[in-house]
Amino acid sequence: MFGRAARRGLVGLVGTAALLSVAACSSGGGGETGAGGGGGDDLIRVGFSQLGAESGWRTANTESVKESLTEENGFDLTFVDAQQKQENQIKALRDFVAQDVDVIAFSPVIETGWDEVLQEIKDAGIPVVLVDRTVDTTVEDPYVTWIGADFEQEGTTAGEWVAANAPDAKVFELQGTLGSGAQVDREEGFNAVVGDQVIGKASGNFTRAEGKTAVEAALQAYPETTLIFSHNDDMGLGAIEAIEAAGKVPGKDIQLVTVDGVRDGLQALVDKKFNYVVECNPVFGDQLAELITAVANGEDVPETTIVVDEAFDQTITQDEVDARAY
Repeated sequence: MFGRAARRGLVGLVGTAALLSVAACSSGGGGETGAGGGGGDDLIRVGFSQLGAESGWRTANTESVKESLTEENGFDLTFVDAQQKQENQIKALRDFVAQDVDVIAFSPVIETGWDEVLQEIKDAGIPVVLVDRTVDTTVEDPYVTWIGADFEQEGTTAGEWVAANAPDAKVFELQGTLGSGAQVDREEGFNAVVGDQVIGKASGNFTRAEGKTAVEAALQAYPETTLIFSHNDDMGLGAIEAIEAAGKVPGKDIQLVTVDGVRDGLQALVDKKFNYVVECNPVFGDQLAELITAVANGEDVPETTIVVDEAFDQTITQDEVDARAY
């Protein structure tokens, strides 16, 4: 294990990673859990703050992280669910500093508002690994590395499908949590391709319930809508409920393009209620474990690790959906 002075040098190993534009997508109950049962000197002590449990994607991501950062694999994990509140996450990060963990990893709820706590972590000499989403901060070299999906590319991929398959569609954009990396970058990628087709936007906060509510209002405000681009599957599933309640046929009267690729979302694709799904793979706990180990050991790590995503249309089969790990 590294002392504070040795760890302080690790934080500056990588250049200004905060300038990265890629950021990410959309667990468990609240509170903290220690995976290491107190751990030992041979274990890497990790403080991980998950942003919440807003979606099936987030739950799958949390499960993957917990399954990888185990005592058996060499980690003493303290896990905190921030319940989608930045103040909870900031408190967790400060608690990790007080516990003098070896590495801090977290998925930030939104991009801004982290300057003070990131400076405190840097001053403590504890290296930070960002997971899934990134931050916008004035702190120099605030984190060592980032792992996640290319959200902007996901938005671009969705937009390219719309341009090729529904070039005359009137699009309502169902956005994720405003200010989050996933929302900002997916919107940017999508609008760069088919922004002139977007007639309205609203946030569903990455949840099924709020997605339904947002689409109910959208169908009143924009009755001409023929396609919905949802920033995640869960909001898209809520949109299905709203569309059906309005007497329309999802996937036909109003097409649905979503991001995530969780089993429920792909099932909607098989059922012809979704038209296209861009994957945001949540199962990368093993890659995260490798990164954290390298960081704790003072090894050089890449500035970014992009998790490979796929995309699916209505040709997907039931067997493929049933075989999904999440």
